[in-house]
Amino acid sequence: MIMVNEEHEAIRQAVREFAESEIRPHATRIDREGKIPKEILTKMAELGYLGIPYPEEIGGAGMDLLSYAIAVEEVSRICASTGITLAAHTSLSVYPILRYGTDEQKERYLRKLTSGEWIGAFGLTEPGAGSDAGGTTTTAVRDGDGWVLNGSKIYITNGKMAKLIITAARTSKEAGTRGVSAFLIEQPTEGVTIGKLEDKLGCRGSETAEVHLENVRLPASALLGEENKGFPIFLDTLDGGRVSIGAMALGIAQAAYEASVEHARQREQFGKAISEFQGVQFILADMATQIETARLHVYNSARLKDAGVPFKKESAMAKLVASEVAMWVTTKAIQVHGGIGYMRDLPVERYFRDAKLTEIGEGTSEIQRLVIAREILKGN
Repeated sequence: MIMVNEEHEAIRQAVREFAESEIRPHATRIDREGKIPKEILTKMAELGYLGIPYPEEIGGAGMDLLSYAIAVEEVSRICASTGITLAAHTSLSVYPILRYGTDEQKERYLRKLTSGEWIGAFGLTEPGAGSDAGGTTTTAVRDGDGWVLNGSKIYITNGKMAKLIITAARTSKEAGTRGVSAFLIEQPTEGVTIGKLEDKLGCRGSETAEVHLENVRLPASALLGEENKGFPIFLDTLDGGRVSIGAMALGIAQAAYEASVEHARQREQFGKAISEFQGVQFILADMATQIETARLHVYNSARLKDAGVPFKKESAMAKLVASEVAMWVTTKAIQVHGGIGYMRDLPVERYFRDAKLTEIGEGTSEIQRLVIAREILKGN
């Protein structure tokens, strides 16, 4: 495995022990019942895992982004539903307030979020605005000193449990992304309705909800950043979020690989363990190699951000590589397991279902390739 320093190894061991003891016993039930036990998130909050990469003065753990990526990796290795709940909260709801919020907004929200007292959500996707975020149709209209919002969001991770939703709304009739602003919506707020929870293929334990806004009145202080300049906030936030989704994919792939190695050693066919067959050995070798390649990308992108240097291209690469590796590894894991891998008796079919989301959420693989290409052609 890629070398990390003692601090990073310590956080890996701590989170791994927690995930093994507190999450693994519930992982199958989380998937089948579609709900994460509240006590798991409460314990994660108590241990400081919901604010790992943020300064201690705002309630965080004071660690770096690489430590956080390792934590997401280790949680996702056991339960991707819990991993994405952690990632969406930490990357998408805390960072934009820390980076773009006013002193008043930081004082009001950051400690609540980093401590886990509040869970946050990120409301960007709409029925007609997924990869094309410039297609946002939710509107925010000035009303005296405040705003009135109308519209709908879909596929919002943590949407039901969130006490704070950062949402995109159009504040100008100007086409495209220039007229989009970011708003902070506390929950409950009159006019905000949480719609159905989606019945998903994978990551079934994480809440994925519709959020409907009908004449939602917000004070002027709910505007995050400058009016009509919300889109760069969302792009910046997603750059960091891609590191965490890459880490999530890495954890899923690692779990599928470990299960495959164990099964190959134990399963016998034609009088010997299938691990002795070259075809299986080649699959395991390719799994290990691709996972380490993905880990290099994810850890490198985290280190670049920690160093304060541009990392947009590298974070897109990390998510692209890690997500596609996760999909490949989990597919091959089922093949190594054979018929039992297709059944729900073992978790490899869950890993396969969970991995697919990482190729879609926070920018599809196609969007990542566009981001990478644009950065290359800019000469970066």
